[in-house]
Amino acid sequence: MSDAESTGSGVGEAPNAVAVLEYLVKQVVDDPEAVSVSTVEGRRGTLQLDVRVGDGDMGRVIGKRGRIAQSIRTVVRAAAVKDDVSVDIEFVD
Repeated sequence: MSDAESTGSGVGEAPNAVAVLEYLVKQVVDDPEAVSVSTVEGRRGTLQLDVRVGDGDMGRVIGKRGRIAQSIRTVVRAAAVKDDVSVDIEFVD
């Protein structure tokens, strides 16, 4: 990992957004223990949240036509307002 990347809850950068993201994704997947969220400093001051899930759960998180993923992004961006940051969520294989 680089110096710009940190793992874990991201408490220092956007604790509300990370907590909401972890909660929502864990509710959707079959294996909540395999969910991990890492934070990376993105472009233009945006904080990027990378979500990794267990084998076979990515389809459940993305949903038909990406609707679940888009809904998760919308809710987490709203939670990030409380942290006074702009976030981008990526679902990583």
